[in-house]
Amino acid sequence: MYPNNYAFPALFYYDDDGISIEFPDLPGCLPCAQTSEEAFHNAKEALGLHLFGMEQDGDAIPAPTPVKNLQPSAGAAVAMVEVFMPAVRDRINNKVVKKTLTLPAWLNWEAEAANVNFSLILQDGLKRYLGKTAE
Repeated sequence: MYPNNYAFPALFYYDDDGISIEFPDLPGCLPCAQTSEEAFHNAKEALGLHLFGMEQDGDAIPAPTPVKNLQPSAGAAVAMVEVFMPAVRDRINNKVVKKTLTLPAWLNWEAEAANVNFSLILQDGLKRYLGKTAE
C-alpha cells in the first residue's frame, strides 16, 4: 500500500522564455510553465502523475531529499511540492476511455429504437461479468 501524501522538493528555474521545473529525486519528471501560478499547478500535476505511474509499475518511491541537502544551481528557487494521491488515483482510475465495439446491425437498430444507452449497458454488463460492485 502506498501513502496518501507525498512531498518532494522541486527546483524552479525562471528564464526569459518560461519556467522549468525539476524534481531531483524523480528523473524524467520535468514540467514547465509560463507563470509562477501555472508552474506550481503543473509541478503538482506532474508529481502526481509521475508517482502514480511509479505505483502502477511497482517501482520503489524514493525518499525525498531534505531541502537542506540540495545544491541548486544559481538562479534556482527550491520549493516543496505536495500531492494528495487518493484524488490523483481516483481521477485517473475513473477517466473515461472510448471503446469501439461491433454489433449485428439488427441488434443496433432495435437498441437505438428503444433509446438504449450503450455505454451504460456495457458498463453494467462488464461489472456484472467481472463481479464488481458499483465503484
